[in-house]
Amino acid sequence: MRNYKKYQVWELGHDVTLEVYKLTKDFPKSEMYGIVSQMRRASSSIPANIAEGCGRESDAEFKRFLTIARGSASELECFTILAKDLGYIKENEFKEINNKVDKVRRSLNNLVNKI
Repeated sequence: MRNYKKYQVWELGHDVTLEVYKLTKDFPKSEMYGIVSQMRRASSSIPANIAEGCGRESDAEFKRFLTIARGSASELECFTILAKDLGYIKENEFKEINNKVDKVRRSLNNLVNKI
């Protein structure tokens, strides 16, 4: 069984999740069950799927969970664009989180290609 904490991409995903929680804490209360919930679930799904994949028996299963994590990163990117366009996050916050999400996605691609 793999140790997910050894993977830098898991750390990156965890950091993105922490950042998303900070970013969304000041969103309008009316969005608590909308975009806030969606962004938090998508971000937390990234490291959670990496961890779950590490607990699986085969490389094929591990790879499958990494691709699910990559999909969650794309979903999060979509919601960050929406949050920026709605005026919930500033341009500089958007660029910062988007760069981090892009780094996670590239790291996931690299790991998938190595397996």
